[in-house]
Amino acid sequence: MSSRSNTFDLNLMDYDGIRLSLASPETILSWSRGEVTRADTINYRTQRPEKDGLFCERIFGPVKDFECSCGKYKKAKYRGTVCERCGVEVAPASVRRERMGHIDLAVPVAHVFYYKIPPSKIGLLLDLSINQLEAVLNYEAYIVLESADSPYRKGEVLLEEEYQEAKQKYEGFHAEMGGQPIYDLLKEIDLENLSSDLRIRLEKETLQSRQVQLLKKLKLVEAFRLSGNRPEWMILTRIPVIPPDLRPLVALEGGRYATSDLNDLYKRVITRNNRVKSITSGIKTPEVIIRNEKRMLQDSVDALLDNSRRTRPIKGRGNRPLKSLADALKGKQGRFRRNLLGKRVDYSGRSVIVVDPTLKLYQCGIPKEMALELFKPMIVRKLEERGIVDSERSARRLVRARSTEVYEILDEIIRDHPVLLNRAPTLHRVSIQAFLPVLREGRAITIHPSVCVPYNADFDGDTMSVHVPLSPEALMESFLLMLSIHNIRSPANGRALVSPTQDIVIGLHYLTKVRPVPNKKPRLMCSVDEINMALLEKTLTFHEPIRYKFNDKILETTPGRVLFNELLPPELRFKNIEANKKRLAEIVDECLNKLGTEKTIELLDNFKQVGFEIATTSGLTIGIDDMITLKTKENIWNRSTKEVLEINKAHQSGLISETERYNKVIDTWTRAAMQIEEDLIKELKKDRHGFNPLYMMVDSGARGSRNQACQICGLRGLMSKPQRKVTAVQIIETPIKSSCKEGLSVLEYFISTHGARKGLADTALKTADAGYLTRRLVDVAQNVTITMADCGTIMGQEIGALKEGEKIVEPLSERIAGRVALVDIIDPVSNEVLVKGGEEISNEAAIKIEKSGLEKVKVRSILTCEAPVGLCAKCYGRNLATGRMVEIGEAVGIIAAQSIGEPGTQLTLRTFHGGGVALRIAESTSRTAEFSGTVS
Repeated sequence: MSSRSNTFDLNLMDYDGIRLSLASPETILSWSRGEVTRADTINYRTQRPEKDGLFCERIFGPVKDFECSCGKYKKAKYRGTVCERCGVEVAPASVRRERMGHIDLAVPVAHVFYYKIPPSKIGLLLDLSINQLEAVLNYEAYIVLESADSPYRKGEVLLEEEYQEAKQKYEGFHAEMGGQPIYDLLKEIDLENLSSDLRIRLEKETLQSRQVQLLKKLKLVEAFRLSGNRPEWMILTRIPVIPPDLRPLVALEGGRYATSDLNDLYKRVITRNNRVKSITSGIKTPEVIIRNEKRMLQDSVDALLDNSRRTRPIKGRGNRPLKSLADALKGKQGRFRRNLLGKRVDYSGRSVIVVDPTLKLYQCGIPKEMALELFKPMIVRKLEERGIVDSERSARRLVRARSTEVYEILDEIIRDHPVLLNRAPTLHRVSIQAFLPVLREGRAITIHPSVCVPYNADFDGDTMSVHVPLSPEALMESFLLMLSIHNIRSPANGRALVSPTQDIVIGLHYLTKVRPVPNKKPRLMCSVDEINMALLEKTLTFHEPIRYKFNDKILETTPGRVLFNELLPPELRFKNIEANKKRLAEIVDECLNKLGTEKTIELLDNFKQVGFEIATTSGLTIGIDDMITLKTKENIWNRSTKEVLEINKAHQSGLISETERYNKVIDTWTRAAMQIEEDLIKELKKDRHGFNPLYMMVDSGARGSRNQACQICGLRGLMSKPQRKVTAVQIIETPIKSSCKEGLSVLEYFISTHGARKGLADTALKTADAGYLTRRLVDVAQNVTITMADCGTIMGQEIGALKEGEKIVEPLSERIAGRVALVDIIDPVSNEVLVKGGEEISNEAAIKIEKSGLEKVKVRSILTCEAPVGLCAKCYGRNLATGRMVEIGEAVGIIAAQSIGEPGTQLTLRTFHGGGVALRIAESTSRTAEFSGTVS
């Protein structure tokens, strides 16, 4: 043992990279300090590891620092000495985390990764299917090793009867079952010859499916050839035993032990391996028993390597599948993602969020109790610095007592110490932002209402976690990059992420609505003070038409709109509009582009203040009377019922097919539902001169949609019914005539339950898929970063407006703004240079280019970028999150991946189909004939 004791003394911290490859039996032996031959762990009487067992001190090193098993050598001065009595090398106990053992298998066993995971690597090399390979390995079928004069080729799989027949008929015929024949066949493969043979066959092959198969095989052969690995290493003749401290045995109270699952799995392998050795070398045992034991050995090695891949995983106590080597590494809870990439943090908190309209956009409210805990080390340090306490212990006592000095110091600390707020699921960059904390009573975290959009948060019980950045670098980054006021633009599309929602929208919408006053001439108002005075004296309302003098012009507007314009920066006035969610977002966008972040934050705070105030004073509520009933509904319903009857008759007469009948019926009901929805919205608009609360909420975009309003007052319409296939959705032919106000009949209620259940199931199941998509996208794109300012390429792409037929989906100006022009862009009429080659196309220039009549423009593109690694800034263009040219080092690949993944996950989370309502738009298409049809 001592001669090989220093072969494996690696410095585990000194490495350049990690390479995963097949391990040969020799390599496994070079790692090992000795063979584990017994399945015992520790002696329960002496509490010492059993010799040659899974915790053997001779193989893995001493349990106690610098002390051999028998106690002959103690102390560090004997380091490296091997005790002649017990065979244990004197070393620190930490070697038990590094030293490995091995198990020599009685028969070769296939590695589960290479035969079971499709495409099976062993199967590909030997031209066998997974089922055939499994049959051979499970001792259910034979594989031919010597064909002699038989019609069977070498490597062909035979059943028991075929084998017995061939064995009797042909002399020299030889076939076997299990891992050994597979090992022999793989060992015989000459990779060089096989590679050239496959290339020749590929050239001659004409059938595409065979070509694909040959290409796969060639790729695998080349991988083996170039890596220096041998195919027979996919069959295990020796398996490594990982260090005992990585699969510990922990003593519990009452003399019991808690053990790692790996120990149980290793025990099974050792026990079965020893049994196979004894029955094959000792007394003659029936072949059927030997086969069964060998199959069980293959089974136990499979379970050790990857238990979850088995049809019936081996289970431990409480019917729980045991965690194998692969399970410990893979997935979210595996070693890589949980322990190496995931970090545990001190000083973080988590609580429910509530809204706080008094906060500024860059602030968040932290409960005092939480803040004391989060900033405890800093408070303790300050208390000691100021001489208020003389030891850390008394400082902590003072913090626990919540004394006034502690709160004074806390106030001082948080003044310029931002905290990070994160809301799970963290789908994109703005799901974690920095805020300056403000102390609050109570136990909830409070946030500004406008930051709900990037977080996709609401106040129905959502929770957020708080983290404290500690290092000076982290604090700088929080201030300069992560503070919420620096994250106003979306990294995905450059539009404002933070815009008014819900109450703010309804308040501003109410403020800017017009209510005509019959037989009353609009008054002339000259100033805001005059309007405020009239409103105070109640001689004027917000909605009354007035004439207002603005910049020497007389505008026809309302007092509400004048007050609304007072919220806007002077450069953006005068917006004589009825405010709704879309228009407010446009105003915020315009402010951001023209006046920058500071003015935009001011504008958002103005909107918030006035929006909440007006929404409260307006007293908007929904009552049952606001849900009006539609008089035309019955006629539309009866007309559609007749149409459906005629369609069904036509089907019975054989005039139309079942598919046509179904589609026509669905289209008829869809048109009817759309007609009812249209009529209902018109009726709601007329009700109370457009001041019907339900209509105002839908019209302003504050809450709900036209379709939901129709379900409340009109009819619920067609319902979707999930099919057995995940993607297929069938629409139930019978629509629900009742609205939610009228109430559903029993049958209607049961029809509607399909969709409601589907919505809940989808939210649970599809979110994981959407999240996984984002992860795969990030995995692909994560190393794409901006590595240089300009790659100097002369290549680029022509970009035009995005069209669907003749309809423009995305205009030219939107597509080219922020890109870099490849060559000079010249006005076709005036020959004026609009943008020079190599310059960024600004928003104004993009609009000019569009107006000049140019159909297409040549710009730099990442598809033609010639940067050796990553991309260059010129080919990428503008960073949408900042509105400026992208900087070197920006992780544009991850931004791109999150920009695709985040909306995908959000779409899944929005419960599908609005409670199961089938949304289908009956499209009408018209085509103009090429000829008029008249004969000249």
